[in-house]
Amino acid sequence: MDNPTQPNLHEVERLAMMFPDLPIEAIIKQDILRVGLSFSEDSLRVASGYKPKDYFIFSFDYVRLEDMEEHEAYRAPEEIKMTGGPYNLRSTITSVRVSPTSPYRVQLHEGKLTLFCGEVYLADLEFPPIPEYYKHELSSGKKISEIAPAIEWGYLVYLTVYRLCQYWGRDEECRFCDLNENFRQQREQGRPYTPVKSLDDIVEAMGLINQHDKVTKAYTVTGGSITKTLEGMKEAEWYARYAEAIESELSGRWIAKAVVQAFPKEETKLLKSGGYQIYHPNYEIWDEKLFDWICPGKARYVGRAEWMKRIVDAADVFGPEHVIPNFVGGVEMARPHGYVEVDDAIASTAEGLDFFMSKGIIPRFTTWCPEPTSDLGRQDGPPLEYFVKLLYTWRTIFEKYNLPAPPGYGRPGVGNAEFSVSAFMDVIRVEKLPQTSLA
Repeated sequence: MDNPTQPNLHEVERLAMMFPDLPIEAIIKQDILRVGLSFSEDSLRVASGYKPKDYFIFSFDYVRLEDMEEHEAYRAPEEIKMTGGPYNLRSTITSVRVSPTSPYRVQLHEGKLTLFCGEVYLADLEFPPIPEYYKHELSSGKKISEIAPAIEWGYLVYLTVYRLCQYWGRDEECRFCDLNENFRQQREQGRPYTPVKSLDDIVEAMGLINQHDKVTKAYTVTGGSITKTLEGMKEAEWYARYAEAIESELSGRWIAKAVVQAFPKEETKLLKSGGYQIYHPNYEIWDEKLFDWICPGKARYVGRAEWMKRIVDAADVFGPEHVIPNFVGGVEMARPHGYVEVDDAIASTAEGLDFFMSKGIIPRFTTWCPEPTSDLGRQDGPPLEYFVKLLYTWRTIFEKYNLPAPPGYGRPGVGNAEFSVSAFMDVIRVEKLPQTSLA
């Protein structure tokens, strides 16, 4: 059996034949996300005018910063856009996860940026442009890219306003998460990495974006969990004030999204009244026993059953289609306690998808990256077959309930999708969507 961490195009093609109505672009995207990208020195030396990784929340890399060559740590692009090649790929945007040993390699070929898989030319590439607003500096002296970075090819402004988490240590931190450790490694590398972003900086940054940018359509406010208080405030109140401050100055300019804990309904209302339109109370993993192992802090402070109940209750506040909880695709196969067989893992996750989608709530997923500073980071992720079956299962249940495209995620469909950390938006069949507005 092939090593699941060593992708090869034979496996891509085998799965494309097994699931012919899934776009091959999505299959390749998932494979790149699960094993990362390597870069030749000349590909980053010759390329110019592109947006490098801002490390906006997690590291999303397969090696520590200190173990990278300097050109990878400081010059890798935030994302790549693939087109053409032997599969005639339609435009496909994929987040960059640095892995110097990955067979997916960005290099120069015939004077152009290209992607190879081993010795096989796979696609022409573009790197994301630097947003116009990055040229401006805040009155505090901070770079605007440090306070309000853009991702998803400029669609989303990502405001990690609290770069630490009060779930602390092995007994509380989510085992896949490197939020606290990434903060440490960024600071150790001498990078500016503000732990708590001030309201003044955020509002000023968003004002500059409003003046100088026409690409951004949404913003996310997020950060680590607050189990007690921060600056004298409980979590819902603390996060609610960011949208309130932005919307009081620039009401309706963007789709406002909050990625925070699952709150009781009354606290959820604070987010809604503050101006958030979309609520992401991420549940991370569906399986009951694995939830307690993977998310010990969430299990201890809230509990799995209560967490799921709060997600459902939030639909009464925001409307079901505006509650979009994330799960970490693949972590249910984490060793030593996770599922061993792909189909068993898929069946478990499908149960959760059906539970939420039957209520009009649309979970989305990110692709598990076993970051080396996380508790689960010393192992390989699932095989490509898992992710392809997950995409197919997600879309099947999504279409079963005739759900709309999730708002705040840009355009759906192959060749259109901007969401870069999984291919769930790429596999949506636009022709099968209900007649509704697409955000």
